[in-house]
Amino acid sequence: MNFFKTFKHDTWVKPYIKQYKGLLITALILGLLTSFCAAALMFTSGYTIDKAATHPVNILLIYVPILLTRAFGIGRPVFKYIERLKSHNWVLRVTSDLRTRLYKTLESDASFFTEHHKTGDIMGLLSEDISHLQNLYLRTIFPAVISYLLTLIGSIALGVFNPSFGFFVFLLLFLEVFVVPLISVSVESARRAYQKSVKSDLYVQLTDNILGVDDWVISGRKNDFKNLTAQNITNLDTSQNKSKAFRRNRDFVLQLIFAIMIICFLIFTNLTMTHDQEQANFVAAVVLAVFPLSDAIIPVSQGFEEWPLYKDSIDRLNSIKPVPNTLPKQVELNPADFESLKINNITFEYDSNSPILIKNFSQDIHRGEKLALLGPSGIGKTTILQLILGDLRPQQGQISINGFDISQVQANREQLFSVLNQKPFLFNTTLINNVRLGNEKKSDAEVKKALERVGLKDLVESLPDKYETLVGENGSRFSGGEQERIALARILLQDAPIVLLDEPTVGLDPITENDLLETFFNVLSDKTIIWVTHHLQGIKHVDHVVFMNSDKIEMEGAPKELYQTNKHFKELYQMDQGL
Repeated sequence: MNFFKTFKHDTWVKPYIKQYKGLLITALILGLLTSFCAAALMFTSGYTIDKAATHPVNILLIYVPILLTRAFGIGRPVFKYIERLKSHNWVLRVTSDLRTRLYKTLESDASFFTEHHKTGDIMGLLSEDISHLQNLYLRTIFPAVISYLLTLIGSIALGVFNPSFGFFVFLLLFLEVFVVPLISVSVESARRAYQKSVKSDLYVQLTDNILGVDDWVISGRKNDFKNLTAQNITNLDTSQNKSKAFRRNRDFVLQLIFAIMIICFLIFTNLTMTHDQEQANFVAAVVLAVFPLSDAIIPVSQGFEEWPLYKDSIDRLNSIKPVPNTLPKQVELNPADFESLKINNITFEYDSNSPILIKNFSQDIHRGEKLALLGPSGIGKTTILQLILGDLRPQQGQISINGFDISQVQANREQLFSVLNQKPFLFNTTLINNVRLGNEKKSDAEVKKALERVGLKDLVESLPDKYETLVGENGSRFSGGEQERIALARILLQDAPIVLLDEPTVGLDPITENDLLETFFNVLSDKTIIWVTHHLQGIKHVDHVVFMNSDKIEMEGAPKELYQTNKHFKELYQMDQGL
């Protein structure tokens, strides 16, 4: 009941069973043929041995069984190999579609998803849940269906020969493929759920530890860092050891039931197949044919036992819903036609308890202008950039570009906006590939030109592999300032008219920061720039400064004018410059 209830409203498993049903049926048939060939191989081998022991007068009397033994001996590995190819092909097709769907679902509103889920949960979702569904097919559904079909076919075949014995064998097989698996689920369900919970906690702890490892080291608490997950790991090991002990005992019981069935076959065949020599030749054949069926029947319990893991993954995947597209009719705006970006009296807050409140904020930004948003951390400067991009929507007011609401240009947003944030991500591939991420259509010469414009040509050409240099994990091959310059080269390739700078120089030393700001504003001189910063270094490069404080604008204007007319701005500037 629990199994069918899980799949009643499922949208992640059932659709693909229907979509690839032809391949699925083929895999199941091949699985049956594999088991049939294994049993037939033992049957013909046993018959051949018994027949040969009676000293046939002519070798031709056992020639056919010999040929069949060879045929089934070849057929079993061939069918098994093809079945593996087909079943894994089916599973890989399904999981490929599932992964694509999952990433598209997360990508459709990544900010919303990360806002409502822990990073560790996301890691668990991406790393485990799809793999669990893959194992659901390979280790539970396929073996269970094949074993059920073998049970029915074998019981019916025996029932035709002897109804009473056929029913008795059916009861023994029923214990093997249904009763014991259900007991496995009931015993291991809570234990598996506990192990899943502990693993989820470990993912969360691991994420926190990796992101905060520098703080642990700086604080001198290395031993605390090492021992943080020790208790969870110990609890997980204890629970897993109990599961292993249960599996050993359960498999022993399954083997015992199977041994009882073999003994019953020995008794039955000796009672019913020993009336003459010809019948007696089939005794060993029939008994031996039963042995290979254990390979198909006994693993069913293991697959059932893992069902709680699969159920949890199915439930979690089905809880993820794509964010409905509520965008208005999209407008195709040519980047070359950009004239102005207007922020008209917007108000925004995340919720009533959030410290971030943007109230009645307005700006009119024209093509080529450079605007700086200053203020202390946590007052909503980055939130304004998210509102400009359309990732967030204001509760009141409007943001428009060339008179169109920002929500109307989301289809080609990447052609209008470039973003450079505090820590641009560099992928562990070549330098030229990382830069080309800004525009995959650009040639190698254009990528190299972009790197030259940001001042990296001499550095890159001094490296052994030059432009094919691997940047390392998260850009570790290069310094913080060099990483920002690489990201700036991406922006040059993207060639969007509006560039949003979200404190790209934070954490850099003053000399590097000043050089980097000079580079930014030189190479982006023809762009419209909205620059979020927390101090006045490089403020001379902008046309307009907006100093935010709490929920209002404290002061704004051209930097030179503010320096001459606003005492507070002059004090802040002199303090920042160390004057």
